Amino acid sequence: MTAPSGGAMTEVDPTVTPPGPARAGVGGSPPDRLASSDSALDRPAGASPGSAPVGPAEADWVAAVAAVRRLPPDGRVLLICHVNPDGDALGSMLGFGLGLRRLGVGRLQATFPGPPEVPEPFRGLPGLELLVPATEADPEPDLVICFDAASESRLGELADRLTGAGTALVLDHHASNAGFGDVNLVDPGAAATSVVAEELLARLGVPLDAGIAECLYVALSTDTGSFRFDATTVAVHEMAARLLATGIRPGEISRRIFDNRPFGAVRLFGEVLGRARLEPAAAAGNGLVWTYATLDDLARHDQQPYVLEALIDPVRCTAEADVSCVVKQTGPAEWAVSLRSKGAIDVSRVAVALGGGGHRLAAGFTGRGTVDEVIARIRTELDVPVVEGRIDQQR
Repeated sequence: MTAPSGGAMTEVDPTVTPPGPARAGVGGSPPDRLASSDSALDRPAGASPGSAPVGPAEADWVAAVAAVRRLPPDGRVLLICHVNPDGDALGSMLGFGLGLRRLGVGRLQATFPGPPEVPEPFRGLPGLELLVPATEADPEPDLVICFDAASESRLGELADRLTGAGTALVLDHHASNAGFGDVNLVDPGAAATSVVAEELLARLGVPLDAGIAECLYVALSTDTGSFRFDATTVAVHEMAARLLATGIRPGEISRRIFDNRPFGAVRLFGEVLGRARLEPAAAAGNGLVWTYATLDDLARHDQQPYVLEALIDPVRCTAEADVSCVVKQTGPAEWAVSLRSKGAIDVSRVAVALGGGGHRLAAGFTGRGTVDEVIARIRTELDVPVVEGRIDQQR
């Protein structure tokens, strides 16, 4: 299934409801939404060690609401998420797009860079009719909204939309996001970008319905590992409860997202897991486990690249290693690298040093060269000492 061609033009009630009040526990830095990281790289400049990451200021929320509300009646909105979109990227973007449609925004498109192929687990998401290929995305929208992209580079050929005459609004939760939009709602303490998207919808006065809720639930559940990761807080469960109250079926959604895999992918996983390597002495003695998958592996088992996104889960279960890594070939001498930590090592530090980003317990980057060369760079960065929350400069 590919994204439908052409823009999604929707005739809806143009009445804009008044903004709703911010809920306790979202927006800003409330005590019940703590970050999953306390590393120096996960804090904004100026934050003191041990402090929770600082989310958007009230002025940022006000500016974001204003950017949506000042759209002209025939205003054009382009929603963009990152390349190779995951559940949080697609779910946040489509859920927010459905919310904008309820506000009466008719000239609305959603897209992402690269081939316009939606991964199989997400092909049942509401709002897919909003998708257009990147080649057909509006070149001069009045408002661009980016979802779950830690940097402009993650937007590929669509990054130029940020420099047009329209306003660029960024919604994200990656600690490495420096803020590349005109208005930035970046909350490193949020478990998923969907947390930020839900809050902005609430401030715009958009009530949740089953379609919006399903998209946001997929986004929230995928980025929290089905509510298993450390980022799963009281506020996360409260948001899940609001979404479930619309009548969506969590069991059905979870089976589609987490428990549905082609047999070819099962065979592929077995082969790739069979070549996993354990290095107990790596990561300052905390242990590293890693494996890799090539384009030939995918072709041999007749599988699409998206199936490899779930491969990190069985690898990270290795008891003898704090750090897990899956290296996935995306082109000649080019690899998408996924890193996970159980808590002893800040993998965002490694990813940032190698040109990527992410969170303390989950991060990634694009590696180049051979698999051995990519792994060698990871080993080197894992062993760089950290002194008082900062990378040791004596390298």
